[in-house]
Amino acid sequence: MTIRVVLADDQQLIRAGFRALLEAEADIGVVGEAATGADAVASVREERPDVVLMDIRMPGGDGLWATEQITAAPELAETHIVVVTTFELDEYVAQAIAAGASGFLVKDTEPVELIRSVRVAAAGDALLSPSVTRRLLERISNGLVAPQPVAGLVELTDREREVMVLVAAGLSNDEIGARLFLSPLTAKTHVSRILTKLGARDRVQLVVLAYESGLVTPGFTA
Repeated sequence: MTIRVVLADDQQLIRAGFRALLEAEADIGVVGEAATGADAVASVREERPDVVLMDIRMPGGDGLWATEQITAAPELAETHIVVVTTFELDEYVAQAIAAGASGFLVKDTEPVELIRSVRVAAAGDALLSPSVTRRLLERISNGLVAPQPVAGLVELTDREREVMVLVAAGLSNDEIGARLFLSPLTAKTHVSRILTKLGARDRVQLVVLAYESGLVTPGFTA
């Protein structure tokens, strides 16, 4: 099945580069382009893509606004947004992740990483950079006066809490399995159960919840 992608960036050259790179892959197709936030939302509503590569700084409603519009629409729940930014610590990226984006890339990402990221997002997983993403999420938690109660957290088993902590550290299912002496499939099952219990959209939201609840704190390493 072809992964359907919408490209949202106000620079035509960047969209053209991404399109050429992605459409060289047999399993990926670009079904829409947008140069403004409003056009991105309209394109997603029309095309129902699997993945959106979303720039942050665009006219006509920026990428943050567009992300909020898309993730708030129940009928677009199967569309996963990957924020693409020029700067690793763009002031809006943390907000976009909190709003429901499935991860982010910087624009100087290696081509192979861009392709992998589209496939990962399309599979419903999240892009968690152990270094950059953690710093962004720490910025979210640093804005909290005190840890916030998270509905469903008390329902997690001890093992599920262990898994959630490792998710917050940016570990993949394979890495979590190796750390806890579990198979990758068992690790994936634990993550799925945690998502269900907490009502989270994806792994990135699990990381946000882990910081907001105080389960992990800024500076944490697994």
